[in-house]
Amino acid sequence: MAGGKMYVESVVRWGAWSIVLQFGLGVSAGSCPPRCVCRTEVKEVICSGKHLNSVPEGFSGDARRLDLSQNKIKTVGRRQFSGLPQLQELDLSDNIISMIEVEAFQGLQSLRTLRIKNNRLKIMPVGVFSGLSGLRFLDLSQNEILVFLDYTFKEMVNLQVLEAGENDLVFISQRAFFGLQNLQELNLDRSNLTSIPSEALSQLQSLTRLRILRLTTISTLPNNAFRRLHRLRSLLIANWRSLDTVASNSLIGLNLTSLVISNCNLSVVPYSALRHLVYLRFLDLSYNPITVIQSNLLGDLLRLQELHLAGGSLLRIEPGAFRGLAFFRMLNVTSNQLATLEESVFHSVGNLQVLRLDGNPLACDCRLLWVVRRRLRLNFDGHQPTCLSPDAVRQREFRDFSEKELPRLFTCRPARVKDSRPQEARVEEGTTVLFSCEADGDPLPSITWISSHKNVVSPTGRVRILPNGTLEVRYAQIQDSGTYQCLAGNAAGNDSRTVGLYVKGLPHNRTMPFFTEKGWVEPSNTQAANSSAQMAKPYPFDAKTLIIATTMGFLSFLSSVAICFVFMFFWSQSKGQIKHTATIDFVPRSSMGGGGGDGGDGGRFTMKLI
Repeated sequence: MAGGKMYVESVVRWGAWSIVLQFGLGVSAGSCPPRCVCRTEVKEVICSGKHLNSVPEGFSGDARRLDLSQNKIKTVGRRQFSGLPQLQELDLSDNIISMIEVEAFQGLQSLRTLRIKNNRLKIMPVGVFSGLSGLRFLDLSQNEILVFLDYTFKEMVNLQVLEAGENDLVFISQRAFFGLQNLQELNLDRSNLTSIPSEALSQLQSLTRLRILRLTTISTLPNNAFRRLHRLRSLLIANWRSLDTVASNSLIGLNLTSLVISNCNLSVVPYSALRHLVYLRFLDLSYNPITVIQSNLLGDLLRLQELHLAGGSLLRIEPGAFRGLAFFRMLNVTSNQLATLEESVFHSVGNLQVLRLDGNPLACDCRLLWVVRRRLRLNFDGHQPTCLSPDAVRQREFRDFSEKELPRLFTCRPARVKDSRPQEARVEEGTTVLFSCEADGDPLPSITWISSHKNVVSPTGRVRILPNGTLEVRYAQIQDSGTYQCLAGNAAGNDSRTVGLYVKGLPHNRTMPFFTEKGWVEPSNTQAANSSAQMAKPYPFDAKTLIIATTMGFLSFLSSVAICFVFMFFWSQSKGQIKHTATIDFVPRSSMGGGGGDGGDGGRFTMKLI
């Protein structure tokens, strides 16, 4: 009996545990959809890469993260996730979603992150994001979205980051970003916009970081492109291949600390557009065909610390280019066409920490000696500069040189004018004069001419310097007389030469050249003769012309009079028979002036009308 009782108790106990186990498994199975992995300890549901064609059902109501990426989901229906009030992160990336219904995310009041990256969305209907007032991060990149309509994001008052790059965007409505008063970062990479959506961007009063890449049809960054974005600190413009001009007021109103305009078509540094950016610390103009950094034009960027201009077409950086930049610590000019970099370029080389010079055809002479001597203190970012010339040091890296051999290898030969003897020319007015100034030295000297008025002669104008250093005075005038000085200089020294020009006035029967749209022209003898002939004629018309003109005027007058008479004749005929006489009755006036009355008899007389 005891044994039977124990057997019955065992059976009952086993049955009870079976019921509990089955109940527990049933609950577990009901809270985790098939083919998904549920991690109850962190409240995650992972359904990534499970070949799902639609959003599954049966999620646990306390799930905080749901990953549905890398499936074949096509549609997200209305209130699809309404049973997940505690969900904080939802990932729908890498599906084939082409439609999201209005209020699809209604009920997800706790959602903070939403990723819908790499799908097939073409348009986002107004109301799709209804109920997502707590969302902080939204990723819509790599879709096929064509347009953002007004009020698309109006309920997302707490959104901080919007990734909308790599879409087919052609238009952003003026109020598309209405309601995004807390948005801090916006990414519009690789869109097909035909203009900067300035009005739409002006709604984003809290924006601090903006990325605009690959606007294909615009060549100019217009004035006031980013108006009212006073909190913007970082602006990235890249892969905009047609951009060749940055308007002087295009960045007005911005207080940027970081600016990138790379992979565009700028041929000059946009000095006027940058001048007011006194808080700028990081400037990147890499991969633009910029050929020169001019002197004394970046001095207003008082806080600039880094300049990157890699992969450009730099031929030279002029002395004083970074003068006034006391905090300048990094220069990256790798992969350009620089032959040298002189110490006078910088405000203070003692502040310089990082220098990228690799990838340039460097001429290792006295101009680069300052860099080599600091090779142990300077950071070349793992890329040692290499000499291309002269032959004695070709292909040698800066770290390979010993201190002992530097004075012997890194040398220069001072500039020297080949013929420094004074020279003078005495010519008549209108003569073209050439003064040569040949110089040699290592490196090759630059030639500068100082005019008789103590001004530097430019390469253009009537008095100009030719590419080979020759001074040309075209059609010399008396005021050109004076002393001109040729200055030849390089990093090792200078030399000079003086020439004199004396211009004699022309006789009265000579004519001076004149300036036309095609340049200065010497008058021909025929032109001079024609001028004399024209001066000899006192009247613009001959007698025959005057007679013909007078006759025609008289005939015109007679015609007008005849027409008037004909008109008057026909008008009088239309009034009936013409009367030739008129009878007039009258009353004589009293001699006392009493005013008429019965004082006298009336009379009558007849008049003949002529």
